Amino acid sequence: MKKLLIANRGEIAVRIIRAAKELGIPTVAVCSEADRESLHARMADEVVEIGPASAAKSYLLVEAVLDAARASGADAIHPGYGFLSERASFAQAVVEAGMIWVGPDAASISVMGDKAEAIRAARRAGVPTIPGSDGPVVDVEEALRVAEKAGYPVAVKAAAGGGGKGIRIVESADMMREQLPIAQAEARAAFGNGDVYIERMVLGAKHIEVQVFGDGVNYVHLGERECSVQRRRQKLIEETPAPLLPSDVRDAMCSASVGLAEAVGYRGAGTVEFLYEPQRNEFYFIEMNTRIQVEHPITEAVTGIDLVLEQLLVASGKPMSFTQKDVQSRGHAIEVRLNAENPDMQFMPSPGLLETFTMPSGPFVRTDSGFIAGDTVPPFYDSLLAKIIVWGRNRDEAIARMVRSLRELEVSGVVTTAAFLERVINTPEFRSGEYDTVFLETWQATA
Repeated sequence: MKKLLIANRGEIAVRIIRAAKELGIPTVAVCSEADRESLHARMADEVVEIGPASAAKSYLLVEAVLDAARASGADAIHPGYGFLSERASFAQAVVEAGMIWVGPDAASISVMGDKAEAIRAARRAGVPTIPGSDGPVVDVEEALRVAEKAGYPVAVKAAAGGGGKGIRIVESADMMREQLPIAQAEARAAFGNGDVYIERMVLGAKHIEVQVFGDGVNYVHLGERECSVQRRRQKLIEETPAPLLPSDVRDAMCSASVGLAEAVGYRGAGTVEFLYEPQRNEFYFIEMNTRIQVEHPITEAVTGIDLVLEQLLVASGKPMSFTQKDVQSRGHAIEVRLNAENPDMQFMPSPGLLETFTMPSGPFVRTDSGFIAGDTVPPFYDSLLAKIIVWGRNRDEAIARMVRSLRELEVSGVVTTAAFLERVINTPEFRSGEYDTVFLETWQATA
């Protein structure tokens, strides 16, 4: 790998540039017109502007990204997360252009990117799955049979969906007759694929994910992350290890994740996501994210392994620098996603000039951001300002450190979610670890 192009923006682009610099690999940033003066563009060795502010006309244009790589002489592309990161056709186009793709091959992305096919792959690998359809349902009659067998309420999910999008909750047969055609039409409009599948709703569930890594020969896990603090199925706070998760369930979940990675010949960093149902003490596979995750820093904090650096090494043809016995988790880590949003106005985005932007610091505090004071937060993209990551010898210490960090933060010019995040952390549910995927919205409705 002689020169790396980062097909992304913001904090993840900055994160990748830092890892590449440590390996002595020159970097190329792509940017839209709106990001010409952004931090990731300033940090890279070279920058290529690829289009106007709209992501659809810049960061999501495959040919624009490939042209930038050719023009700059880059021989490798890292997609980060979001945008083109899980588009199998992009991964294939990079390889066909004679460049190194930093991530799993197109076949793995394709299998895991189709939720119905991913479920079939998980079942073949012996991974527990939620009761429901074996694949896309063809018509209403089949949907009714599947839902009756699984038990209402059920979720009708777009096979090509993701990130909490393309899901409808159905509570009865009459509702299914009404909602299935609508769900199929929505899936076709949003994802270009009208296939939907059905799963039983898992109530009182915790969202647990397992970090896996493979080099095509060896496969390991790096423990699990608790991701149940969600608003509209978007994660806001993550922690590791997952509180109150029985050790036997943790072991089985991690083992199943490695088995799935091996079954698809996975290369690089990936995340296998599960729902854990405490009442039944059972877990179920929901999907695999074939990319680096937003919350990867907390795994790095407890294991001491640089996941992005490992991605670059494995993509370069080197084996993983660690084995399963080398992965030793120590202490507890928490990450919050600080957004430029106004919680008092339905979380309306708050773009604008960052007049003040002083991030917390001190022992065992890490901040990942794509901004510094004086930068402008554009209105065109995700509202993520920064990730704040803390480590403690135990969970109580990590919580105390996070509260201190949120209070130390100084931001002016835009509204942030800092105070809201602190209130969430101070709830009895979060403090006890007895929270689930509907906790946050339930708490908001009664607060």
